[in-house]
Amino acid sequence: MPATLSSKTFDFLKKLTQNNNREWFTENKNLYTDAQENVIDFLEDLIKEMGGFDEELSKIDAKKSLFRIYRDTRFSKGKSPYKTNFGASLGMGKGSQKGGYYLHLEPKKSFLAGGIYMPESSVLKEVRKEISLYGENFLKILNQKDFKKYFPELDQDDKLKKVPQGFEKEDPMAEYLKLKNFIVVYNLKDEEVLDKNAVKNLAKIFKLMKPLNDFLNAPFL
Repeated sequence: MPATLSSKTFDFLKKLTQNNNREWFTENKNLYTDAQENVIDFLEDLIKEMGGFDEELSKIDAKKSLFRIYRDTRFSKGKSPYKTNFGASLGMGKGSQKGGYYLHLEPKKSFLAGGIYMPESSVLKEVRKEISLYGENFLKILNQKDFKKYFPELDQDDKLKKVPQGFEKEDPMAEYLKLKNFIVVYNLKDEEVLDKNAVKNLAKIFKLMKPLNDFLNAPFL
């Protein structure tokens, strides 16, 4: 039976949100340790399940995929020392060279994501070229029935106002060429995350992202 996320893990995150200070965290370190172990167990089974459709994921270490809970407050206005979520990079991260997956666990704010997030300029240029050259294939992925049901559109954050240099203004894919990120997001309800079949259910949603990742990774194979 695949691991499940415990409601105690979310209870810990709720308490941390209300007591985001070092004194409380130190006194309740055992709650954090238990929650972290629960998430790692869940990730191990999720990675195994996802490895059935993406072999690359089988190489990922569940523990290493989990982001630290400690916040870097040096350049941040908010000085709360801890994150109030568990985030795991399953081949996806800021500045990543290739498309991957991401899981965010937080009471009432959990979500799944996939694609390339804030790629380096050289990677971004190659992805845009691929979209311009093979726009029809790209649209076919975005308009696939099940894909569109979960991901109505690509993330629009930081979108350019003009078509980037090196591309025609009249390019049929112009609106997509203006994007700086190529990611899709699916927001999860707490019931979906804590469901006993969450590993299989979440893996099915992640699987819908694979054709997009394959397309985004094509220029770098």
